[in-house]
Amino acid sequence: MLPVELILLGLSPIFLLCVAIEFYKARQFYSIKDSLNNAMLALLHQGSDAIALILLMPFFNWLHQFALFDVPFSIGSLLVGFLLQDFLYYWFHRASHNIHWFWLAHVVHHSSKHMNFTTAFRQSLLYPIVGMWLFWLPMILLGFSPAIVIAIVALNLAFQFFVHTQTIGNLGWLEKVFNTPTHHRIHHATNAPYIDKNYAGVLIIWDKLFGTFVEEDKNLILRYGIVGPEPNNTPWSANFMQVKILYKQVLMAKGLIRKLKVLFGYPSHN
Repeated sequence: MLPVELILLGLSPIFLLCVAIEFYKARQFYSIKDSLNNAMLALLHQGSDAIALILLMPFFNWLHQFALFDVPFSIGSLLVGFLLQDFLYYWFHRASHNIHWFWLAHVVHHSSKHMNFTTAFRQSLLYPIVGMWLFWLPMILLGFSPAIVIAIVALNLAFQFFVHTQTIGNLGWLEKVFNTPTHHRIHHATNAPYIDKNYAGVLIIWDKLFGTFVEEDKNLILRYGIVGPEPNNTPWSANFMQVKILYKQVLMAKGLIRKLKVLFGYPSHN
C-alpha cells in the first residue's frame, strides 16, 4: 500500500470521530445527502489518486536520479520538506482558483453550500488529470525521495481536515501562524471580500507574505458554495459540471490564442 493511503487510513478513525461529535453538537451545519455525497467523492478521489500514484511513481523515481542534492532522511530534512511542500501547496491552491484548468478539479471541493468536517472529504477525481502532482516535482528534483514527498503531502492534507468546521472559534496566537478554521471558513465563503483569499495549507504566513490574507469581518454572515451554476448533489455532477462549462467555452472561443486563454485564464462560471 502506498504511503498516502497508509497515513490517511490510519487517521480515518479520528476523522470519523470528529464528524460524529460535530454532527451530534451542531446538526444544523449538516445535510445528510450532502455528507453522503462528500463521502462518495472521497472514495472516488482516493481511487483516482491511488491509480495515479501507481502510474506516476516510476516517473518520480526516474526523475529523482537527476536531483541536485541527496537529502537524507532526518528530523531536520522532514521539517525543511514540510515547509517547502506547504509553500508549494500555497501556489498549487492559488493556481487552482486562478487558472481554469486547475479549477476543473478544485471546484468540487468548493461546490457544497455546507461547511463541516465532511466538506474536507469533498475532493475531485480529476486532480491527477489536471496535474496537482506537478507542484511536488521541485521537491523531488531538489533531492527528497518520492516516497517522503508523498507522505508529507498526505500529512499536509490530513491537517487540513481539521480546519473544515464552524464549531471552532478564534484560536488566539495560533491564528497568526497557522491555517485555522477561522481562516479557512473565509476561504470557502462566497462573500465578495473573501473570494480568492486565504489559500494556506498548514501555515497562514504564505498568504500574509504574498498579499492574499484577509481577516474575518464579524459583521458578515458567511455564505458557502461557488459563484455561478451549482452542481446537483451527485458525485457525477460535482466532478464534471465544470468540465462541461469549460468544454463549451473552448468550443466557442475563436482561434488558438483565445482557446488557450479560456483554458489557462481566470475561471469563468457560465
